[in-house]
Amino acid sequence: MTPNEYMQTTDRNLVHTYNRFPVTLDRGEGVYLYDTEGKKYLDFAAGIAVSGLGYGNQELNSALKDQIDKLIHSSNLYYNTACGEAAEALKGVTGMDRVFFTNSGTEAVEGALKAARKYARKKKTGRYAYIAMQDCFHGRSMGALSVTEHEAYRAPFKPLIPGVSFAKFNDLDSVKELVTDETCAIILEPLQGEGGINMATQEFMEGIRRLCHEEGILMICDEIQCGMGRTGEMFACQSYGVRPDIMVMAKAIGSGVPVGAFAMTEDVAEYSLEPGDHGTTYGGNPLACAAVAKTIEIFEREGIEAHVKEVGAYLADKLDELAERCDAVLERRGTGLIQGLRLDRPVSEITKKALEEGLLIISARSDVIRLVPPLVIEKEHVDEMADVLGRVLASLQ
Repeated sequence: MTPNEYMQTTDRNLVHTYNRFPVTLDRGEGVYLYDTEGKKYLDFAAGIAVSGLGYGNQELNSALKDQIDKLIHSSNLYYNTACGEAAEALKGVTGMDRVFFTNSGTEAVEGALKAARKYARKKKTGRYAYIAMQDCFHGRSMGALSVTEHEAYRAPFKPLIPGVSFAKFNDLDSVKELVTDETCAIILEPLQGEGGINMATQEFMEGIRRLCHEEGILMICDEIQCGMGRTGEMFACQSYGVRPDIMVMAKAIGSGVPVGAFAMTEDVAEYSLEPGDHGTTYGGNPLACAAVAKTIEIFEREGIEAHVKEVGAYLADKLDELAERCDAVLERRGTGLIQGLRLDRPVSEITKKALEEGLLIISARSDVIRLVPPLVIEKEHVDEMADVLGRVLASLQ
């Protein structure tokens, strides 16, 4: 079967909800991916900020193979050693006190929203409403979609969960205007990924933390895309010196194995979810947790934060040079290894041309080129990316 025939067969077998690129990937090695015809692609998408360790990391692979031989699934009716090890590791890097494992970031958001409402109920405040941010993205299930400000995603599924309002990102006054006696939580991404690579200011993050403390509101930080080393800190909120009440994470914590989690302070854990309030059949399974524990071990031992800061600064410089040379580029955004170039036009054709040139990049909104490569890239890979992207951008002139 040719790659074309394979793609056509796949399309017939799947519900068509994704606009896929016309390529069938077969394997990966380091920071490169290969299609079924052997063509090589430099990966600056990392499975949408998932594959932090790149591809074919033998230490991770060995840990997963060992766990497969021991135990893959047991359900949450029983304890398993891998889950305990992963939870302890996540506590260490997040600074939070309790962890609940899920299968994805969206599921983690759902759990966080439920925990916030239950906290308010147990505190007998009667609060139930949420404040989220404009240009945010938290997922596509009904709860996560309800706190996502993207009308194209929301419109087909209305009415959504009530009690959600949207403030302007980086505008503390607009948040304060929405706070009422019914507000139980404020949810935000310290760095918005899907929304266009928008970074929160120090003043905004500190202001939200202070406001939540003063008003008895829970602060939920969504670190699904910007967390796990991507900004140069293990989690983005840590660069602001801010500790949320609930932290949501997924993507790179499992290095490609599907896993998410939400973590909380001891106070939230004590006054929120009880047995039966929330559950998952596969969350916390031994295989996924082995991936989490090993990923954190490698990140800490290899000093991934310092590496991201160094290579991320180099990437920023290269992108600034591209922006100076190409009139279509309006600005560079981001930090570490989550960077974006905002253009004066849609970027869909640019991502397609880059693919033809052997470079995988993705968009954020319609006008931002999003660069979220594996965290193990080196400066030579940045140079290779800049050469390809430079040629593609030059073709716009």
